[in-house]
Amino acid sequence: MAGGQGTIRTAAELFAADEAIDEAVCGIRLLDPGETRLKALRAHDPTPTPYFVLEELFKHYSFDKRTRLLDVGCGTGRVLAYFLKAGFPGKATGVELDPLLAATARFWASSHANLSVKEGSVLDLDLEAFTDFYLFNPFDWTVLQEFIAQVETQVRRPCTVVHMSDNGDSWWYMNRAGWTEVASGEFQHFTNERGYPVKVYESPQHYTVWRFEGASA
Repeated sequence: MAGGQGTIRTAAELFAADEAIDEAVCGIRLLDPGETRLKALRAHDPTPTPYFVLEELFKHYSFDKRTRLLDVGCGTGRVLAYFLKAGFPGKATGVELDPLLAATARFWASSHANLSVKEGSVLDLDLEAFTDFYLFNPFDWTVLQEFIAQVETQVRRPCTVVHMSDNGDSWWYMNRAGWTEVASGEFQHFTNERGYPVKVYESPQHYTVWRFEGASA
């Protein structure tokens, strides 16, 4: 459990505790930036993932010094902050379409050699260099289909993809060659150390963990 969350009793207290962790790790608070300014480009609202969610989801990755994690739609960099805080080996990169959010993430991440931030669309990146991917509902289903197809054509080795959203979007991965569902579940409440449930999301946020075996050479 992330530090400072043991006696949380409201969502506001949880978010405040997360922002305090941000400040300790990044030097700034990674506040919720609100609605996207880029809806016309099929982007969804940027939402920082709570640390308790990341603690659970990142148990599905197996990181080593060769790890190259890509956070798709990184916003101001909460996933990068967790990667840094947890002391994972390897490197993590965030890609963010919104220039202002990318600039905020780059501002604090640039002082860490194992982190980097790219401004622009994930569809303009060469994905071959990455071993793992994280998505928290960054864009609509049309872009997601293009992203999955790009993974299939560019990523040559097995990789792990963790995808979370209010509907899970799992069907876009189903019945595609090379993809295997490893785990799935949902988050709606945070439970503190005394077993008290705190409602965090109005509707459950579903996640699916996929293993892609890699494109044939």
